[in-house]
Amino acid sequence: MAEIVLAESSHRRRKASPKPLSRSRTEGYVPEPFDSETLPPTLSSEIQRFLRVANEIQYESPRVAYLCRFHAFERAHNMDPSSSGRKVRQFKTALLQRLEQDENITYKWKKRSDAHELRDLYHRYKDCIDENTRLFGKENREQLANARIIAYVLYEVLETVTSGTASEILADGEEIEAKSKLYVPYNILPLDPGGVQQPIMQFPEIIAAVAAVRNIRGLPLANNHQEPADVLDLFEWLQCWFGFQKGNVANQREHLILLLANIHIRLTPKHESTSELGHGAVDELMKKLFKNYTNWCKFLGRKSNIRLPSVGQGVQQYKILYMGLYLLIWGEASNLRFMPECLCYLFHHMAHELYGVLSGGLSITEENKIPAYGRGAESFLEKVVTPIYRVIFEEATKEESGLGDHSKWRNYDDLNEFFWSLDCFQLGWPLYLDHDFFRTQPFGDGHVTNASLTDTEENMKKEEKEEVKILFGDGHDTNASLTATEENRKKEEKEEVKITSPKEDHKKQWLGKTNFVEIRSFWHLFRSFDRMWTFFILALQAMIIMAWHGLESPFQFYDAEVLEDIMSIFITSAILNLVKAILDIVFMWKARHLMDFSQILRYILKLVVSVTWIIILPVYYADSRRHSTCHAKQYGSWVGEWCVSSYMVAIAFYLVTNAVGLVLFLVPAVGRYIETSNLWVFTVLSWWSQPCLYVGRGMQENLLPCLKYTLFWVLLLLSKFAFSYHFEIRPLVDPTKQIMKIGVNKYDWHELFPKVKSNAGAIVAVWAPIIIIYFMDTQVWYSVYCTIFGGVYGVFRHLGEIRTMGMLRSRFQSLPSAFNVCLVPPSSKNGQKNVKSFFHLKINKVSENEKNGVAKFAQVWNQIIDSLRSEDLISNRERDLMTITLSSELTSGLVCWPVFLLATKLSTAFSIAKDFVGKDENLFKKIKKDYYMYCAVKECYESLKYIFKFIVKGDLEKRIVTEIISEVEASISRSSLLIDFKMSELPGLHSKCIDLVNLLLMNRKHHEDSIIMILQDIFEVVTKDMMTNGSRILDLIQEFQPTEEDPICYFREIEPQLFASSRGKPSAILYPIPDGCPLMTQIKRLLLLLTVNETAMEIPVNIEARRRISFFATSLFMDMPIAPKVRSMLSFSVLTPLYMEEVKFSLKDHHSSQKGVSILFYMKRIYPDVWRNFLERMECEDWDELEEKHMDELISKKKHMYEELRNWASFRGQTLSRTVRGMMYYRKALKLQAFLDMNDDMDIIEGYKAIEMGHDKKDSYPSLSAQLDALTDMKFAYIISCQEFGAQKACGDPRAQDILDLMIRYPSLRVAYVEEKEEIVGDKPQKVYSSILVKAINTLDQEIYRIKLPGPPNIGEGKPENQNHAIIFTRGDALQTIDMNQDNYMEEAFKMRNVLQEFLRNHGRQPPTIIGLREYIFTESISTLARFMSYQESSFVTIGQRLTANPLRVRFHYGHPDLFDRIFHITRGGISKASKTINLSEDVFAGFNSILRKGHVVYHEYMQIGKGRDVGLNQISKFEAKVSNGNSEQTLSRDIYRLGHRFDFFRMLSCYFTTVGFYFNSLLSVIGIYVFLYGQLYLILSGLEKALLLEARTQNIESLETALASQSFIQLGLLTGLPMVMEIGLEKGFLTAFKDFILMQLQLAAVFFTFSLGTKSHYYGRTILHGGAKYRPTGRKVVVFHANFSENYRLYSRSHFVKGFELLLLLIVYNLFRRSYVSSMTYVLITYSIWFMLMTWLFAPFLFNPSGFNWGKIVEDWKEWNGWIKNHGGIGVHQENSWESWWNDEQSHLRHSGLCAKMIEVFLSLRFFIYQYGLVYHLDISQDNKNFLVYVLSWFVLGAIFLLVKAMNEGRRRLSANYHLGFRLLKALLFLGVLSIIVTLSVICDLSVMDLIVCCLAFLPTGWGLLSIAQAVRPMIEDTGLWDFVIVLAQAYDYGMGVVLFAPIAVLAWLPIISAFQTRFLFYDAINRRLQIKPILAGSKKH
Repeated sequence: MAEIVLAESSHRRRKASPKPLSRSRTEGYVPEPFDSETLPPTLSSEIQRFLRVANEIQYESPRVAYLCRFHAFERAHNMDPSSSGRKVRQFKTALLQRLEQDENITYKWKKRSDAHELRDLYHRYKDCIDENTRLFGKENREQLANARIIAYVLYEVLETVTSGTASEILADGEEIEAKSKLYVPYNILPLDPGGVQQPIMQFPEIIAAVAAVRNIRGLPLANNHQEPADVLDLFEWLQCWFGFQKGNVANQREHLILLLANIHIRLTPKHESTSELGHGAVDELMKKLFKNYTNWCKFLGRKSNIRLPSVGQGVQQYKILYMGLYLLIWGEASNLRFMPECLCYLFHHMAHELYGVLSGGLSITEENKIPAYGRGAESFLEKVVTPIYRVIFEEATKEESGLGDHSKWRNYDDLNEFFWSLDCFQLGWPLYLDHDFFRTQPFGDGHVTNASLTDTEENMKKEEKEEVKILFGDGHDTNASLTATEENRKKEEKEEVKITSPKEDHKKQWLGKTNFVEIRSFWHLFRSFDRMWTFFILALQAMIIMAWHGLESPFQFYDAEVLEDIMSIFITSAILNLVKAILDIVFMWKARHLMDFSQILRYILKLVVSVTWIIILPVYYADSRRHSTCHAKQYGSWVGEWCVSSYMVAIAFYLVTNAVGLVLFLVPAVGRYIETSNLWVFTVLSWWSQPCLYVGRGMQENLLPCLKYTLFWVLLLLSKFAFSYHFEIRPLVDPTKQIMKIGVNKYDWHELFPKVKSNAGAIVAVWAPIIIIYFMDTQVWYSVYCTIFGGVYGVFRHLGEIRTMGMLRSRFQSLPSAFNVCLVPPSSKNGQKNVKSFFHLKINKVSENEKNGVAKFAQVWNQIIDSLRSEDLISNRERDLMTITLSSELTSGLVCWPVFLLATKLSTAFSIAKDFVGKDENLFKKIKKDYYMYCAVKECYESLKYIFKFIVKGDLEKRIVTEIISEVEASISRSSLLIDFKMSELPGLHSKCIDLVNLLLMNRKHHEDSIIMILQDIFEVVTKDMMTNGSRILDLIQEFQPTEEDPICYFREIEPQLFASSRGKPSAILYPIPDGCPLMTQIKRLLLLLTVNETAMEIPVNIEARRRISFFATSLFMDMPIAPKVRSMLSFSVLTPLYMEEVKFSLKDHHSSQKGVSILFYMKRIYPDVWRNFLERMECEDWDELEEKHMDELISKKKHMYEELRNWASFRGQTLSRTVRGMMYYRKALKLQAFLDMNDDMDIIEGYKAIEMGHDKKDSYPSLSAQLDALTDMKFAYIISCQEFGAQKACGDPRAQDILDLMIRYPSLRVAYVEEKEEIVGDKPQKVYSSILVKAINTLDQEIYRIKLPGPPNIGEGKPENQNHAIIFTRGDALQTIDMNQDNYMEEAFKMRNVLQEFLRNHGRQPPTIIGLREYIFTESISTLARFMSYQESSFVTIGQRLTANPLRVRFHYGHPDLFDRIFHITRGGISKASKTINLSEDVFAGFNSILRKGHVVYHEYMQIGKGRDVGLNQISKFEAKVSNGNSEQTLSRDIYRLGHRFDFFRMLSCYFTTVGFYFNSLLSVIGIYVFLYGQLYLILSGLEKALLLEARTQNIESLETALASQSFIQLGLLTGLPMVMEIGLEKGFLTAFKDFILMQLQLAAVFFTFSLGTKSHYYGRTILHGGAKYRPTGRKVVVFHANFSENYRLYSRSHFVKGFELLLLLIVYNLFRRSYVSSMTYVLITYSIWFMLMTWLFAPFLFNPSGFNWGKIVEDWKEWNGWIKNHGGIGVHQENSWESWWNDEQSHLRHSGLCAKMIEVFLSLRFFIYQYGLVYHLDISQDNKNFLVYVLSWFVLGAIFLLVKAMNEGRRRLSANYHLGFRLLKALLFLGVLSIIVTLSVICDLSVMDLIVCCLAFLPTGWGLLSIAQAVRPMIEDTGLWDFVIVLAQAYDYGMGVVLFAPIAVLAWLPIISAFQTRFLFYDAINRRLQIKPILAGSKKH
């Protein structure tokens, strides 16, 4: 049965029951535990164990507990007598108070001395330990280990109390201390001697790996460990020589053993022994682990220092030593893990030292053979890691919170890339700490700061310099076979000595950036994707030339004249190449110090060549045009018309490099070889095309994938260019020619450039928006083709094949077969083929005799249904209806399908049979036609037969039942059932059977008589009503009746009636049925079969349960690898980073309100059906009533119900507890799958419940359950990286207890955190940081590993740093990164084995390094916005990533469900990048890094992971802002630059349009609108439009309308939303998709997506120019609440409102001054999309704001808004409370931006002056005067207005407080003065009302422009009096904008219907499902 074979053990489990580890309790005193967890960091490690033990024993011995606490106080006081540590004084005070209390109470109870009390308790524990030592169970082991800890603590306290006088006790204590080392805390493998009997240690592969690691034969001893017994394994040996930490050694020892064991069992064939570690396992791991190191050595031209002996016996030992050395370096490297080549450098030198030690054998005694840093326990950390860490830390401090210039500091990439050149060997070994690498100050600083020098290191510098010469000096090698190799190495080492020797005259300087400089500029887009921009620009030029020549089609370019003009594009190409060469030099200028001569030469030659071609090509082109004879000749064919000229010859030479690139593109294998080869010819070729870098080489795909994405882009570009030519470019050519011919002499303003010919301004105004559309509409075409290709791929992947429960019902028969093909290992299927045909699963069904084949599927299916019930998605009744019953009692060929499939089938069959007339065969055929009906009838018959046989015990009754059954079966066999039985009586039998089964299910003794009566009724119905020949059955009764010959006997021996019992005789029936009898399950199922009337489509009711079941069924038909056995599968870990997010909702959260509504109230209203199921599970009808009546009882006796309530609410939110529950499904699934692998079908039918309940523990040792747990531990680990867990414990944060509760609930869960501890050094606290891994033992956390860090780990971005510190505790071949707002499902966990097998599949040229999985957004049902966000995210993580993975091959790492090849990534920089700001979107950089290092990313959709998203507009906008910020930083990054250059052309296009291109095109679409409107403003105000259109007699330019129409189409988001519609259609049906799309538009989806466009464009553009990217927390609690007006204004003022008002102003001016010759319809067609956009940007936040039009909320918002905008800012005043504070924060990016960015900002602000310049000439008061003086006078007017505002401000400041009457007089005078001036001008100068309106339109933008310029130059004017006026002006503008926004909202709020309409469209889905939204919006306090 069991497949796990344990190694033979010399110790067997004894049957004797030992004395339990229990304690007696002292009566009369119930003390409160003293807090042992919230302790000062400086004291925690030394005193916590005493306080914990005191709490453990305080009930047993209060006095001893007091002594333990007193001992803890003494220790604390001795450690910090002055109480200088943080919180030490408070702790001492609290402990003293407790000691005083305990002393007064416990002293009265003291009967003997304290020493005797301690001694007695100590002896009791010692005896218990001795008696229980022989048990080795896991639970007992933990108890025993805990008892040893208590005994050892008591020993320490006793030693202090007795002052060393009790020698016997001290001896015992030493024994306890020695034995305690046998039971040390462990993670997965108990490698201590006490854990040898644990089940996991009995696996042969573990034994083999442990034996290999413990093989220390022949190793030389270190000086500090002369005894061989001191070293137990290879890791301890490495620790002795190289000075690694103890915790690191223990961690990496287990790490390597598990890696070796898992690879060993996977590679070892079945017939071979697994007791000895195979060479194949070691070689495979070594190859993966050192692949990056060997590539690094090859790149630098160095030979690897991994040297193995020629003798085979010790090769494996050497290999394990090298792997152990690397893992120890990696495990202790801290932040250096982000620098993989730095680790290669360290390993390179330490491997050389290791080989030096090994090659010397036992004879080495010389001091010079000791490794450079092997003198102490932490020497590697202190002398190697810490100096480099300090460089990282010092550089990161110059980053200035995301606002600093990237070029002024070195990030992780810069420091790591220093090790990509031979210059890194200048660092030497030991490290030369005076090297420039360790300098962190820029060049300008006069002093030298070396970040790595300390006082101790300064004293060691001379010694280390001497060691440089000693280490690389001559040595001897005892292995003669390596002599030649060693000689070569010695030469290399001597060269390295020369490199490492410092130059005395070397000037110290900061090295600066390495290989790349991140400069804030949009030019990065051109520089990174220069080939794309060149291609588009040249194509645009060519199409304009063709359109100018009037070609109908681009393919007519073969005309000689046209061709000659088109060939001019190569001159443009040369110009663009020059621009690129100049940009390369400018952008790399700050990295010049680390460039070698070849790199500098390359940049110079590129510039020279570009300049040369710019000279050559125009000269030859001009010469060709002058002397061309092609125009005069006529040729018969188009080939002949291509006249070859000198210019064409020059072009041929110019295109040589492109031709070479084309050849290499078509033969990718050659390109890969050239890029990775070290041959000088190929090196030169690669050098010219690309910089010689370590990454980015050999990235070419194979030919077939290359052709696939090439075809995609060829089709897309053809469509794009055809559309652009016919609808964008060609329609503009003729109007442009006309515009150039028309002469305009009269303008409506003062024309500054009247001599400009051809109306260049008008041409620019017309063409500019079209050019912008041309460059950005490729994104739209990408969306179209993404829809087409993604949809086709989705169809072939079987997406949506089963999307409803009706489809599931029709396909359920084929699920077991599909399950067996996909999820059952091959060996369990009699060697069936592993290849699945396309149609195999569609036609394969379960036959009648395949019950055993369904057993495994049934077990898994039932587990899935149970998980749905435990999650409260289904009710108890639904669970019973959906469960597949496994019963060995029924006929073996019967499959008990779920009742929900058989519902109504039985009653339908009865109806058919009742009225059927004909032959039996026809009846059977009719019933069998419906497979489920046949199954229902057969199962009902078999169940009734089994029940009757079971409960009927009387002889007569048994015979009667047997005869009836025989008669029925005989009739069936004779095909005479309809003749022998009257089917019309079936309904009567049906009702009687229902009554019988109901009573049987009640199982009460007093129902026995009723049971007998019903049985008799059934007997009569069958024999008298149904059977045509029932007399034979009745004759049987007569045979048992007494004769009537003897009347006396007759009256004395009357027999009871049928089924009845008589006194003194056994009962004729067995009732009640014994408890625990499996028959009860069958009876329950039969009752459902007989009574259920619902159709299958109605079960389950919950939508989420339906979706999950449907997707699981669909996934079984998708292409997935065959699952291996659990024993042979790849192992994996899950890592979840956590900062301060919610772990679990507290009771306070449940009953308190957040913005007006409690979480519990919210959850109950949103999930009413789930709440009902929860109450049913808790066996509670009304929680509120129960809570009110029995509050005290609930708190005291039913605390678990409150805990379950917390869990229920937490599992509905985005909490850590939900994530942990989901991820731990992996463990549960693996345990079940291991059970299925190890058992045959009969054992499976017996059930898995016994294993889960632990019923197998008595059978054998180790139990099957223990074996399954051990196997699961080998394969799966889950680590939560909670950096703040230690701090949370110290401050008593309840989240720490919640995390501990999770560890208690899931014992295999581990938590890694960073401890910040203060150590007292010289009476001063010094901070020490450590990474710690803990688990839960006895309701407390237990430390497993402690690894000291060189400093605080959070140097860069928080999340990747959090992951990095915990990644050393992960295990396995794969690593899944899961965010804390994700979820997993039981049914998906079963597919993890299949997903992991993808790592062993070749997807092209190599197995994948990242596997992407789909996400499901589980927050979609909350609101309309949540639904929009869900659809948007779902389309991205499904159809979007499906296409990017295949065929485009540019999927990176976008989602947290992704699985990493763990070994690949830990040796290449980790699973994310962490440089501050530049790696804000840290996840995607892992994908960049993987691709650049020749990795491969795939995406599969047969498994899904849940994901929560933000569901409120403000939260969504913050998320969009964060992502946009991240993409801005990506644009500046070296990763994007290298991908853009290293990809081939078409793959580069895919990379651009799926990453930063999407955001840049979003920005372009917004810029296009501004360009169009300002162009129109120029045409109208200047008078050009009037002149051009009237004189040319054209009403408008038709092509312009076409372009604007396409632009408006983009604004509505229709085309970019096509992938979303396609994905909905695939998964839900296209009719549903169409309905959803229409509904979304009615719910204002276009408004939402247009608003999101504004968010993306604003933050993307601003961040590239000015920086300021940062993480924006969104909050994940209740979000259905009203956001006040000031909050919305703060969030959207600059990103949307200001831009919206600018668009509004442009449109108003355009509408006012457009002439009558422009029709209203034309105006609408041109501007409707812009009106839609501006209205969206201005009012969407209020439309999507719950209760946004509620009058009560409006009034509150107005009051709050006025208070906020008038409140003065200052130090410590948050922006939520003051307008001034917010305004200063909002402009912070300008204070830190560079000079160029500020100049651009000033230049962009100049556009606001156009209004004033143009509008003043249209005033009536100007009287058509076009003199420039009119414009000058307008500035005087503006100055007067500013003076007026200044006067008002000064008057308010000086007079309003003390001279209020004077201030009123001043205001009156100013008002009258202004009024009099207006009246005077009206009378004298014809000033009109329209003039006043136009003046407002003119001066308001000017004021805003001046304000924008003032903000940009703030440092220059901040100290002047002008700045106060700027603040006043800014406040006035913000107040005015706020009032304009607020007014229409307040007006609409008067109409109640508006508020109702808003609620309806915001919560349409919820209202449609009859959820209670209004109480939530009302902010009810009820819970």
